[in-house]
Amino acid sequence: MHASLVNAGVLDHPISGKTVVGFVVQASTRKLEHLRRSRRATVVWRHGWAWGSVEGPVDIIGPDDDFDGFDPARLPELLRAVFQGAGGTHGDWEEYDRVMVAERRTAVLLHPQRVLARS
Repeated sequence: MHASLVNAGVLDHPISGKTVVGFVVQASTRKLEHLRRSRRATVVWRHGWAWGSVEGPVDIIGPDDDFDGFDPARLPELLRAVFQGAGGTHGDWEEYDRVMVAERRTAVLLHPQRVLARS
């Protein structure tokens, strides 16, 4: 089992338009190596005593991970959408894009297959 903390949010998949859970990882991480190998993830959210989890296969889209039908020129737009889906805001999007390129950030899009919750 591999677990780590990420900021995740809900957004539309850039190709299918289906609702997915997205998060962003840096290219040089073990997390990305694990995701490339397993092609699955589980994301858990918590608010007070309530929690929810989503499990399923992932699509990986980044500078080192081409995705059929996705134009790599749209990667900055996708990374912004994932960041905003997780509740993020930024005062200087050009700087945000510059850092994402420098860190070779990659989008991970989880397709919900199993959803569990406790409210």
